Formats: sequence, structure tokens, C-alpha cells
Amino acid sequence: MLTTNYNHPFHLVDYSPWPLTGAMGGMIMTTGLAKWFYSSNMNLMLLGMMILLMTMFQWWRDVTREGTMQGLHTMNVSKGLRWGMILFITSEVLFFMSFFWAFFNSSLSSNIELGLMWPPKGVQPFNPINIPLLNTIILLSSGITVTWAHHSLMESNKTQANQSLLFTVILGIYFTMLQAYEYMEAQFSIADSIYGTVFFMATGFHGIHVIIGTTFLFICLMRQLNLHFSSKHHLGFETAAWYWHFVDVIWLFLYISIYWWGS
Repeated sequence: MLTTNYNHPFHLVDYSPWPLTGAMGGMIMTTGLAKWFYSSNMNLMLLGMMILLMTMFQWWRDVTREGTMQGLHTMNVSKGLRWGMILFITSEVLFFMSFFWAFFNSSLSSNIELGLMWPPKGVQPFNPINIPLLNTIILLSSGITVTWAHHSLMESNKTQANQSLLFTVILGIYFTMLQAYEYMEAQFSIADSIYGTVFFMATGFHGIHVIIGTTFLFICLMRQLNLHFSSKHHLGFETAAWYWHFVDVIWLFLYISIYWWGS
């Protein structure tokens, strides 16, 4: 069956090996992660990560070609991609809702196992005025710079778009470094009651989203430097900006509830 039928405004993608290699890489990495937990051997996990990275690079390359060189991202296709991103971000919001639910359910009705107090007895939480507040300022600043990049792109100001997007990537990397330093300085672990579990699960998954968003924006920066975007056609950057604003908003809820109110 041919997939190059141009009698409609939609894009039927060509046959691609990347879904298969991506699934294989994910399975190998997950299996290797379990092996690393039990035998401290990271070889299988690293192999899976390499397969995933290679798949991501080549899959993104193909999507970039389809949208930039081949002109396959028509108005209808772009509309579908936008709705797909909206639904994806909605699912991620519900994903984080489960962590907030667990946190507030445990904090508002502390039981005897937690010492009838919150944070639980023996757990020393972070000072919300130190690194957490700095990270909040960094993410809010990155939200400003990515909006600056978006408006510069719509006004065809390539120089300011490149500069502001570079600032956003640097702020994302800086946030990740501070988050790693905070974890190393933590006085509790993921095994220290429900507080430690919810704290590291919520902030850890948010940190993973920051890394993904930073990578997303870095790819957009590379594409911008190669003149892939125009003032009217920059769907890849637009969805990356949406994702970054979602990361910002989730962090605000994390800071207010877990770092500030929960401490």
C-alpha cells in the first residue's frame, strides 16, 4: 500500500523503523534499569539508552524533513499536531495530579505511623527560601525568555530569537544542576516515609520533564540557526514553548505545596 497519496490535505507517514527500534530501546533500558538495581551493572541500561537516543535523533530528523523540506505539514496536519500536543500536556497534568493527591491526602490526615505530624517525625525538609526559591526564579525567567523568543520569531527578528532561545536553554541546564545539588544535600531519602517518596517522585519526574523540555528547546535552537522556522511556520518551536510553560506552572504548584506549605 502506497502512503504517498496527495488527494487529501493530510499526511500519511511513510513506513518507518523508528517505532520498532524505540520500543526495543525502551524495553532494553527498562530491563537494564532493573538489572542495575539488583546487580549494579549498567551495561544493558546504557545500551537501551543509546538505542533510544539514536532513534530519537533519526525520528526527529525525519519529522524535520517532512515539515521543512517536503512541505507535508499542511494547515490540517498542523492543527492535528497542535491538538495532539494539547492532549499530551493534559495527560501530563493528570499524571502530576496523582502526586499532589498523595501529598495532600497524607499531609492533611497524618496517621500514627507518621507521628501525627507533617512533615513526619525525623524528616528535615528543605528551606523553601534557599535553592527552591532560586529555582523558581530561574524557571520563571526561562518562561519570560521563551516568550521573548516566540515573539521575536513571529516578528522575523532572527538575532533576538536566537539569543533568547539560547538563554532559555542555559536556564534549563542551570535549573537541572541546582536540582541535582539539592538532591545530594538532602537530609532524607525516597525511603523516608510517604514524605520522602512523594517528594522525590514529584520533583524527580518534574526534573525529567525539565531535561526533556531543555532538549526540545535545544533542538529548536539548532533548527532556528539552520533557518528552519519562519514567522508563519514554526510549529515545532510553538509546541516546545507550550511544553516549557507547562513545566513552569507545575513547578509553581510544587514549590507552593511541597516546598513552602509542606515544610
